[in-house]
Amino acid sequence: MIDRVTEGRGADLARYYDLDLLDDPGDLDMYLALAAAHDGPVLELAAGSGRISVPLAAAGHDVTGVDRDPDMLGRALAAWQHAQDETDAVAGGALHLVEHDITELRLERRFGLVILALNTLLMLGDRAAQQQSLAIMARHLAPAGGRAVIDVWLPSPDDLALYDGRSVIDWVRHDPATDEWVAKSSSARYSSATHAATLTTFFDAWHDGGPVRRTMRSDEISFVGASELRALAEKAGLAVETEAQDYEMSALSSDAERIILVARAGAA
Repeated sequence: MIDRVTEGRGADLARYYDLDLLDDPGDLDMYLALAAAHDGPVLELAAGSGRISVPLAAAGHDVTGVDRDPDMLGRALAAWQHAQDETDAVAGGALHLVEHDITELRLERRFGLVILALNTLLMLGDRAAQQQSLAIMARHLAPAGGRAVIDVWLPSPDDLALYDGRSVIDWVRHDPATDEWVAKSSSARYSSATHAATLTTFFDAWHDGGPVRRTMRSDEISFVGASELRALAEKAGLAVETEAQDYEMSALSSDAERIILVARAGAA
């Protein structure tokens, strides 16, 4: 029995986001290497709970993380404070957290590295928001030496065929913060006409023997192909330098499952 259903971006969803990412995407070493290779501070757009920003700051970088979700940023702050307490490797590192919509961001600083990680571009809802977020990246890049990095999933037709409204159980995990068990399930429906999907995600949480508390969120995913991403980036004022298909920066192939695009500031 489900005790109640809640919607929104509250503390529960922020915590479940971190549970979801216990399966490490494997991209952190790439960002650490890119940050080390480019001078200047680092900006992460849609930084969430600090999965990337906190380790970059702990490695000694001056990092600004931007997100519109205050609960996510609260978790990022707690993770940074924990990192400072637990390691001596933060000498020179700093983390600045900014609550703001990334499509409307205007900071005073320019950055040596600007990051839009792990499919965030797809979750912005529509082409206008995607275009604007890329323009924000270009606007905040240092004119000499700055680089923008965008990581996007490239689903195959077989992947999208599964987006037919079926419900899938993704995982069941223990949440040590609340001593609850949490099950994640999802349902997505894809439209070939718009190359977009509506994704509904449910997190069911319960103590052993207790009622289930369900938290739900709904997202619009607007998919972008490799050539379209390049065109959007160039229109936004970015000059594409590298298109890779994995976090080891292998050259992009026709059957790639994702694209990691690296670009410098160019002419808009």
